[in-house]
Amino acid sequence: MNRLGRLVFGSTLAAPAALFALSALGGSAAQAEDTVTVGFPVALSGFVAPYDDGPRKAALLAIDDINAKGGLLGKKIVTVEADTKSDPGQGATAATEVLSQGAKMVMVTCDFDFGAPAALVAESQNVIAFSSCAADPKFGVQGIGKNAYTMSTTTISQGSTLADWAFKESGFKTVYLLKDTMVEYTKSLCDSFETRWTELAGADSIVGRDTFHGMNDTSIAGQISRLKATDPQPDFVMFCGAINGASAVRQIRAAGINLPLVASESMDGAYWLESVPNLSDFYVAVYGSVFGNDPEPAVNDFVKRFTEKFGAPPVTGHALTGYSVIEAWAKAVERANSFDTDAVRAELDKFNGEQLLIGKTSFSPELHINVDRPMLVMKIVDGKHEPVGRFVTEKLPEIKF
Repeated sequence: MNRLGRLVFGSTLAAPAALFALSALGGSAAQAEDTVTVGFPVALSGFVAPYDDGPRKAALLAIDDINAKGGLLGKKIVTVEADTKSDPGQGATAATEVLSQGAKMVMVTCDFDFGAPAALVAESQNVIAFSSCAADPKFGVQGIGKNAYTMSTTTISQGSTLADWAFKESGFKTVYLLKDTMVEYTKSLCDSFETRWTELAGADSIVGRDTFHGMNDTSIAGQISRLKATDPQPDFVMFCGAINGASAVRQIRAAGINLPLVASESMDGAYWLESVPNLSDFYVAVYGSVFGNDPEPAVNDFVKRFTEKFGAPPVTGHALTGYSVIEAWAKAVERANSFDTDAVRAELDKFNGEQLLIGKTSFSPELHINVDRPMLVMKIVDGKHEPVGRFVTEKLPEIKF
């Protein structure tokens, strides 16, 4: 029977029915008032998914930790998700979907190129958007807007740190640069490495350089031939690879090139090592070890709890950034005593060496990315990751956008 029928034929039932309806509406409103929503417009499928999977799950773990303590400002944090399918064109659609469900903050993909479209939608609606680990400094005020933050350490600092470590700690004197031109991250990484390396070792210490495109170049035979022909051979190769970097590394080793390879956090994790069995002499700077051997006990505890919750350890150390996105936002909300975007942003911009799981974190109204956070260098020996230590460049680079 429809509502009109009840009013005409069942006056005695109308009042109870109306009371029930009002009660139900009141219950829904009360439930809404007792929760706050965080949205995840991220890559749940496709080739970018390994970079988003760990941060998203770690963020869920952080939310569980907060909810177990009574929530945030007395509200339980609930989540909504939408799959970008590893397509930047789907980013705006995914962001619109989670924002339409009331998200007060969104965490977007771990890359400027793939995360910016979703963040731009959040910016247009005056909602804070955190990338878990976009490392290009354009992910922030200058490239997106005042509400865009990233938990990453900028590529400019990463490249400079790797140059310092390679020259001062490892004693390398000459280098060959191999740059993936697919995304801004790898281009910025190699450029900043070259700038700092030249300051340390001189321009003549760069014995060669080459480029490839991570998606388009399924074969890098030409690049390998040029590397092999370099005379004298370099002490090491600075490998600025990302999405399909495993294929390039496999081809390099298959060609009999056993030079040390130095890479950044885009090559973190062991998921790609099946492509290069028993890989050795490979060095990578990461946020933290997912293998239970990090020098920081808090990181190992996080990995243990992550594994217990999800049945497997994080794929990469990028998971630490996802946990710390929630940490940072929650701290700012508590200090603002509000979920209001302008108030929360004001508190985030006061962060100065804030201690989070990922390490010390600083933001300012002009800079929404970290520049002076140490990275953990790990060495791969026979397919196993061994920590070397945490390092940061002695000369912080000038931030360029």
